[in-house]
Amino acid sequence: MSGAMDQAAETVGRATGADEYSEGGEVSLRGLATLAGVYATGVGLFAWRMRASGRQLPERIPPLDLLLMGVATYRSSRLITKDKVTSFLRAPFTRRTGTIGGAEVMDVPRGHGLHKSVGELLACPFCIAMWIASGLTMGHATAPRATRLVTSCLSAVAVSDWLQYAWSLTQQKAEG
Repeated sequence: MSGAMDQAAETVGRATGADEYSEGGEVSLRGLATLAGVYATGVGLFAWRMRASGRQLPERIPPLDLLLMGVATYRSSRLITKDKVTSFLRAPFTRRTGTIGGAEVMDVPRGHGLHKSVGELLACPFCIAMWIASGLTMGHATAPRATRLVTSCLSAVAVSDWLQYAWSLTQQKAEG
C-alpha cells in the first residue's frame, strides 16, 4: 500500500510542477500528498470498520460535546506542537528556534521530503488540528463516554491556561 501511495504522490509532484510551486524554499508536495493519503486512508478505514461492524454513526454531536471537542482540539494541538514537554515527539523532525511564552516553544521543520512534511505537521497547531479533531470525532462515535472524559480534561486545561494568561496580564497592569 505504501508503494502505491508513494507512486501517487510522485505523480502529483510531477503533474503539479512541484519544482515551480515553492517560492524561496523546498515544499515537498510528495511528502504532503503522502500525509494526505495517510489521513484519508485512516478515515476510510474507520468508516469501513464502522460499516462492517454494523455500528451506526451518531446522527449529530450534541452542542456541549462539540464545544468540548473544539476546545480539546485547540489544547491538544498546542500541546503537541508547542509544549516543551512534548519536544521529544517533534525533535526528530524539527529544530528549536526559540520560546514564545509560558511553556511554549517555536520549532521549525527540518529535513527534506516526507521527513520535512511530518515536521511541518508537528510544528503547526493549525495543521495538526484536523487530525486531532478527526480522532476525537471517531472516538465520540465509538466510545462517547471515554471521549467526553478526555475532552473534558483537555478543555479544563485550556480554560486554566487562559486564566493563567489573564492573571499574568492583570499582574503586569498592576505593576506597570
